[in-house]
Amino acid sequence: MARRDEIECWLTDMDGVLVHENEALPGASELLQQWTDSGTPFLVLTNNSIFTPRDLSARLRSSGLNVPEDRIWTSALATADFLQSQMPGGTAFVIGEAGITTALHEAGFIMTETAPDYVVVGETRNYSFEAITKAIRLILGGARFIATNPDATGPSKDGPMPATGAIAALITKATGMEPYVVGKPNPMMFRSAMNKIGAHSENTGMIGDRMDTDIVAGIEAGLHTILVMTGISDEAEINRYPFRPDEIVAGVHELLVTELIESDEL
Repeated sequence: MARRDEIECWLTDMDGVLVHENEALPGASELLQQWTDSGTPFLVLTNNSIFTPRDLSARLRSSGLNVPEDRIWTSALATADFLQSQMPGGTAFVIGEAGITTALHEAGFIMTETAPDYVVVGETRNYSFEAITKAIRLILGGARFIATNPDATGPSKDGPMPATGAIAALITKATGMEPYVVGKPNPMMFRSAMNKIGAHSENTGMIGDRMDTDIVAGIEAGLHTILVMTGISDEAEINRYPFRPDEIVAGVHELLVTELIESDEL
């Protein structure tokens, strides 16, 4: 396993690592700038499949973070990448928003309600009973069932709200079919991200705030894993799991590289 000073490429989660409720966390802007200035390949990852990379880049910019859209990798992009590799030019019925529909269109998929190859469930704020019913019938008719991510709930200013995993569970209950989930904790999301930036597991680090998604997937993908304590994890949460990250730090500010000033004197 690589030490931190041997890491040449970085993957980092977004919420709870770089931002919290649209506020940049300490050290996040400086770390991104450091990677950019040094030419270090990196991607910012999110399981959220609602937004396109352009949307997320703008959202991060409003938080004071400069992340170009080509440095963002979402579960929607990972899902489109996976489906394109499985069935180029395939068809899909999608429950979701611009993040997943745009990604699938750009991957060459056709959206249809008639005998699709796949039913793809992603994040949306507008679940419709009619669309869920259609998804159930298409899966029972032979369509393969895919979910962008397993998160059962997502945050909002008023409290938790149902997310992709909750809607997928409803469809599973009605069909008896479990979805193939592409996003974290499936290490495939990290592998597709590494492919995008030409990274290799032996010299790539993963920074996350969740043991159950970021860290376990990072371990399974063979990455150097760093848990930050600015998200949902605390010591009790860490101790619940039979695995440990390679490092635990207070926040990304601890990952800033301070340049050593070498003396000219012998």
